[in-house]
Amino acid sequence: MNTVAVIDYGMGNLHSVSKALARVAGDSRVEVTYEPERILRADRVVLPGVGAIRDCMAELTRLGLDEVVREVAGSKPLLGVCVGMQVLMDFSEENDGTPCLGILPGRVQRFADGQVDAQSGERLKVPHMGWNQVHQRQKHPLWEDIAQDARFYFVHSYCLPDQKLEITAATTSYGVDFASAVARDNIFAVQFHPEKSARDGLQLYANFMRWNA
Repeated sequence: MNTVAVIDYGMGNLHSVSKALARVAGDSRVEVTYEPERILRADRVVLPGVGAIRDCMAELTRLGLDEVVREVAGSKPLLGVCVGMQVLMDFSEENDGTPCLGILPGRVQRFADGQVDAQSGERLKVPHMGWNQVHQRQKHPLWEDIAQDARFYFVHSYCLPDQKLEITAATTSYGVDFASAVARDNIFAVQFHPEKSARDGLQLYANFMRWNA
């Protein structure tokens, strides 16, 4: 039986993620675990994350899961979600600067205060919270049956600015354009929360469960 491991390091909305995956898993088994051997044995892996990046990195390191994620990133399908996307990058400016896993290139920055919406002139609040469009920038199996500019649910104060990186799989606009999804080889990661994004979020998880990267 195929398995998907949801990495439990105390910093993700594990119940919501695992429940959403279970809805689309078919005959596959969803395991929420912090045990390295179970994660490495799984056929695919999800790295969720919420909260401050410094705390996320500290817990990953304390549990020895930083090296586990690096090994997974070189060997099987890996999906990062929200802060789980940010920890894959080189560096985050959060918490006065936090080195991340350095698996993917990029520097995470805070949304600037005082930005306004280009169309409505409305002042944009930080954090960016709510539904927003995701514009697909590259074809990818995880976009299957998801329309261009579909809306997904976001909750975040930090983002990866759109710097025309080769890994950018989708962008979203909130005062600035930022990378709302990144992809390289067997890695796909999103800034939004698929488990809170209704049909299209479940479709993305279903696509991940079928993806043989």
